Amino acid sequence: MNSRSFVRHLAFLLRPPVAAVAPLLAGCQTVKVVSEGVAAVGVATGQITEEQAQSIVRTGESLGSAMEQLTPENEYWIGRAVTATILARHPAYDRSDLNRYVNLVGQSLALYSDRPETFGGYRFLVLDSDDINAFAGPGGLITVTRGMLRLCRTEDELAAVLAHEIGHVAHRHGLKAIKKSRWTGAFTTIVVEAGKQLGGADLAEAVRAFEGAIGDVTQTLVNSGYGRAAEREADAAAVRMLRRAGYDPHALIAMLEEMDRRLKPGGLDFAKTHPDPTDRIREVRSLIGGLASVPPPAERQARFAAVMRGV
Repeated sequence: MNSRSFVRHLAFLLRPPVAAVAPLLAGCQTVKVVSEGVAAVGVATGQITEEQAQSIVRTGESLGSAMEQLTPENEYWIGRAVTATILARHPAYDRSDLNRYVNLVGQSLALYSDRPETFGGYRFLVLDSDDINAFAGPGGLITVTRGMLRLCRTEDELAAVLAHEIGHVAHRHGLKAIKKSRWTGAFTTIVVEAGKQLGGADLAEAVRAFEGAIGDVTQTLVNSGYGRAAEREADAAAVRMLRRAGYDPHALIAMLEEMDRRLKPGGLDFAKTHPDPTDRIREVRSLIGGLASVPPPAERQARFAAVMRGV
């Protein structure tokens, strides 16, 4: 077995079948067991030295530990990288008054969330895009498109959008998504470690696979969305936040109804990254219960109308 073939066999051994994904996500112990097994096979077949085997095991231990011990600071820097990816697709909207206003509403809401503080603080930015969408990056970096803002008819509806995204941050949905997608990169790193002495071409092949894990992160957060369970949690968090902050939680239903009217099956915006609004509306109604809807104060609506003009 040549060095190239060995790297490929390692990659195959470390690639979990679909049925094994959930157990693999259990934590560092699984990574340790897998890396020890791969190391033992390599030594037994004479393809790697004892020193290389120890290196594989050390890498597996450190990777597993890192995956379970991401700090708030780690989360912040991951969120910055994710937001940079989003900004590469959709530039920021150059209107300081609008961005200040969205930050005022968003940061005020965050104080009423179950996670009022993050390492870098909550930050909100409007994207210059007609798509109807919003993104919650790990650590509290939240972006919302002009297309989404145009759907909002009141400040309460804007607050509902932002509260939902804050809910994703509070539940660390972005971090959980990244952890899952980065398992590919974690396992590939073991291959890289094993391939350090196997030749430049083999190492380059493994490194390219590792770099592909970054694409997995973008796929999860930007293209695939968080999933039905996460959306349900974020909606529930939004209802609690809106109530605590004095906004009408029925505004979330109003936004979901408007999104449902604008839904284009197969579209590239929220239709691609969010579950059917009809299901979410039903669940949000049950969360609100018999609470009556209250119109927004005139001062609040005047402020909203003035800032949103021309969006």
